[in-house]
Amino acid sequence: MDLHPAPYVRQAGQDWLLSCADSPAEIRTLWDAEELGAFPIGGHWMVAETALTHAMDALKRISADRRGPVLSDVPRGIAWWLLPPTLGDELDDVHTITVRPRGWVLRCPPVLYPVRGRVWIERPDGTGRLTDPVLLGAALGPGGGPRLPAEAFG
Repeated sequence: MDLHPAPYVRQAGQDWLLSCADSPAEIRTLWDAEELGAFPIGGHWMVAETALTHAMDALKRISADRRGPVLSDVPRGIAWWLLPPTLGDELDDVHTITVRPRGWVLRCPPVLYPVRGRVWIERPDGTGRLTDPVLLGAALGPGGGPRLPAEAFG
């Protein structure tokens, strides 16, 4: 039985996302005006960018309890995976993604609703869980990545 109903989890995810902002009040003002909020990466999380089609395939390969937030720009066909800020070279050999450098700005809608074609396809849940880059690399690598034992995916 789920002890946290969906609206509670979505609000907790939005609160967590705001906690990652340099200026949460400014982000709220932008969201109220149906604008995207600017989140510089590196302090709380890093970002791996891929085609939305690749992201959708990877979502099938990584169990829901092992996935962190994934943002998409549907009209542009792009998705961004939020990864731990300690990300090293785990994804250097995965040619279907681009790891954005520290300080790069990810423009995000609120967790509660889409803005300007951007929507969370895997919402932040408020726990701060991020996707393990090794699992992401395996899911996006050539032919779906290296064959990992089934238990690696949860």
